[in-house]
Amino acid sequence: MASATAKQPAKTGSKTPAGGAGGAANGAPAMPLASPLMGGLNKKKKPFLGMPAPLGYVPGLGRGATGFTTRSDIGPARDANDPVDDRHAPPGKRTVGDQMKKNQEDDEEDLNDTNYDEFNGYAGSLFSSGPYEKDDEEADAIYAALDKRMDERRKERRELREKDEIEKYRMERPKIQQQFSDLKRKLSEVTEDEWLSIPEVGDARNKRQRNPRYEKLTPVPDSFFAKHLQTGENHTSVDPLQAQFGGLNTPFPGGLNTPYPGGMTPGAGELDMRKIGQARNTLMDMRLSQVSDSVSGQTVVDPKGYLTDLNSMIPTHGGDISDIKKARLLLKSVRETNPHHPPAWIASARLEEVTGKLQVARNLIMKGTEMCPKSEDVWLEAARLQPGDTAKAVVAQAVRHLPQSVRIYIRAAELETDIRAKKRVLRKALENVSKSVRLWKTAVELEEPEDARIMLSRAVECCPTSVELWLALARLETYENARRVLNKARENIPTDRHIWITAAKLEEANGNTQMVEKIIDRAITSLGANGVEINREQWIQDAEECDKAGSVATCQAVIRAVIGIGIEEEDCKHTWMEDADSCVSHGALECARAIYAHALQVFPSKKSVWLRAAYFEKNNGTRESLEALLQRAVAHCPKAEVLWLMGAKSKWLAGDVPAARSILALAFQANPNSEEIWLAAVKLESENNEYERARRLLAKARSSAPTARVFMKSVKLEWVLGNIEAAQELCTEALKHYEDFPKLWMMRGQIEEQSESIDKAREAYNQGLKKCPHSMSLWVLLSRLEERVGQLTRARAILEKARLKNPQSPELWLESVRLEYRAGLKNIANTLMAKALQECPNSGILWAEAVFLEARPQRKTKSVDALKKCEHDPHVLLAVAKLFWSERKITKAREWFLRTVKIEPDLGDTWGFFYKFELQHGTEEQQQEVKKRCENAEPRHGELWCAESKHILNWQKNIGEILVLVAAKIKNTF
Repeated sequence: MASATAKQPAKTGSKTPAGGAGGAANGAPAMPLASPLMGGLNKKKKPFLGMPAPLGYVPGLGRGATGFTTRSDIGPARDANDPVDDRHAPPGKRTVGDQMKKNQEDDEEDLNDTNYDEFNGYAGSLFSSGPYEKDDEEADAIYAALDKRMDERRKERRELREKDEIEKYRMERPKIQQQFSDLKRKLSEVTEDEWLSIPEVGDARNKRQRNPRYEKLTPVPDSFFAKHLQTGENHTSVDPLQAQFGGLNTPFPGGLNTPYPGGMTPGAGELDMRKIGQARNTLMDMRLSQVSDSVSGQTVVDPKGYLTDLNSMIPTHGGDISDIKKARLLLKSVRETNPHHPPAWIASARLEEVTGKLQVARNLIMKGTEMCPKSEDVWLEAARLQPGDTAKAVVAQAVRHLPQSVRIYIRAAELETDIRAKKRVLRKALENVSKSVRLWKTAVELEEPEDARIMLSRAVECCPTSVELWLALARLETYENARRVLNKARENIPTDRHIWITAAKLEEANGNTQMVEKIIDRAITSLGANGVEINREQWIQDAEECDKAGSVATCQAVIRAVIGIGIEEEDCKHTWMEDADSCVSHGALECARAIYAHALQVFPSKKSVWLRAAYFEKNNGTRESLEALLQRAVAHCPKAEVLWLMGAKSKWLAGDVPAARSILALAFQANPNSEEIWLAAVKLESENNEYERARRLLAKARSSAPTARVFMKSVKLEWVLGNIEAAQELCTEALKHYEDFPKLWMMRGQIEEQSESIDKAREAYNQGLKKCPHSMSLWVLLSRLEERVGQLTRARAILEKARLKNPQSPELWLESVRLEYRAGLKNIANTLMAKALQECPNSGILWAEAVFLEARPQRKTKSVDALKKCEHDPHVLLAVAKLFWSERKITKAREWFLRTVKIEPDLGDTWGFFYKFELQHGTEEQQQEVKKRCENAEPRHGELWCAESKHILNWQKNIGEILVLVAAKIKNTF
């Protein structure tokens, strides 16, 4: 085809130039290139000329032209047996025929019926042999996109179907653990008698397996072996005649001697059974003597059970026998190479001791004392290994060689059992080594106080640089003599702070407190002059020790002297507060009080320091100390409302209501129109049943300092007193001024609910939500109102609307889940909880609720997930404590309750559950402890807590009474 198409343009090409040439030859004018005729030809030119052919184009294929292939296109013909060009082809592919056969096999498709599928057709593609072109790729991409789109449309339905199938499968085939979970819970009800009455499992094996016939072994006397060793016979049974006539004894008087002179026992040498028995007895005696010969010199053998005690003679070392032999050989080499090296002798003796050869160890160490008579360690090791009296002799020998060794004298005193003998040894030692502080201390400890004082007076002369001896002598002397002793001690040791501190404690103990401050100041000056660095942390530790010893004045003097040393001025406040907290944690309350007192002197106008000091006194001091501190605080910081309020509250709790009123009156003068002080005064009067005074105070407050809280308290007072109409009027007036305050709308709706005016309550909540759309409590109150009147759908819609306006709100999600759960729709509740945890993954209240939405076997796993997400959230910790409570793990539950109240003491629900738990499982003391801690913490938050504390019937109840009410409302349904 290529050649055919190529000939036609060649003919036309030959004619055209010929005509042109003839025209020119005949004299006709030459036609220019831009003639009209050429322009017409150019217009008819096809647009695809000069462009590359499209993909897959075959020239002439449309009109039926077929191409042909020549040998020049495919190369020379090759025989099937010709080798291929690849010299390293694998077997089976080395000839042209093999490769052609392989290609044919690849091209052939498996169109067998077994390879056919009803939906997918054949396993392979029917068109896999054809070329994969660009349009095929585009088509595959389109189909893939369609498949993906269709899969997304069906994804939700498919997942729901798979979930239903899994749940159905699990219901049909539950796990063994789930099948017996209810029975496991009932095991807690089984009594001890029922446990004991359960019959034992019988043995179901057959008789032969139950009673196997063991091989009976009878001991054979030595004479039997001796006889057959002599005769060389090999008998495996007893002769019946010998058994009949009792002939197991040898007939020869020699017993074990062979009757034939010069006869040799076949296969072995001579065997003397008597010698074996004697050797056994000798070994037993040696073992018994080793056991009885202990280091302490006392026999430890049990006469009745000495064979059992022999087990203790087994070496207790952990090494191998070969390792011991190597160590023994190595140490022997060391001893022989350097016999005057003490550690070699000590190591050798200890190796033998560990392997159970105590006598060998003693011999080695005694030889070591001969080779190293000046080594203190060798003598001490020898004294340790020897029994009592021998050890004394060894120590006496050691003293002769080393008369200045303190350790040997101490060891000699330890070996003595009589006190007088100990004293005698130590006094002899002090004659030789009078400069040893250790010897003096050991000797003084054995003496009576009067003798000890005499010995110490001599000891400080011999050891004038020992602080401990000086201080011990000062403690035993009278006041005047102790002062002289300490003065001498300061002269001899001018660089030790403990002498100065002891002097200050001495003065304080004898009532001379005015000298304490001077002594500490002189101590700082003197130590600084002698080049001693004043370490602030060490002095504070000494002050804490003085505090614990009861020396309060010394402790405070030390704190005042060193508290400002080495601190920059801008870091003083922060550092001092940390020091005070550290002292409180160590139990040194007087140190902390001294630090706060010094800080208040330096920073008298700092409100934060006064507050820290006031809280310290409130938690650790008395009421009088707190009130005295607060009086000073309000004098220096009259604008600090919280200090005035703390003072008034302290007086009120003490029952001194007039004093509390006077404090609040002074607070009014210092802080006119202060909302906090107005409300505190109102609370004081209302708590003491002075309702008219409270009304007048609120009226003044509304006129002089009108705020939303003042109006709210006014409404609350009228509401709790039963004046509903007055409360509604005040609420309406308040909403004119503060319509964006959600608590007023809540109170208005709750008052209407109390009056059974459902429509008015609904209207109040709806109006409030228009003004305050981000108030979660308003949304929840409205949904609960609809739920109470039976409008479940409307309540659900309200919560959905609330979640749209307030996304990522755990409170709204929690209320939605509880709404479905209360309606009995547990599946919907679980679905909502899953969505809620996706939107609020770090919400503790949601995780706590999710734990108890699960079935009992899955709760522990859910609690672990909750702790991973919210490790320090009090709601999650409370849920874990309730989980342990439900499983009757009392100790663990109590630990988690304590952890929860420590992390968040303001959460009242925790205290309620904790108190309920102690009521069921705790003692009276534990219950009172929880109640006391709750009253000190003064919790104000929590769903159950607020429901009781803010109820109008409980408005005058204290924290302890509210705690009892909350615990009573809790039911163990988890």
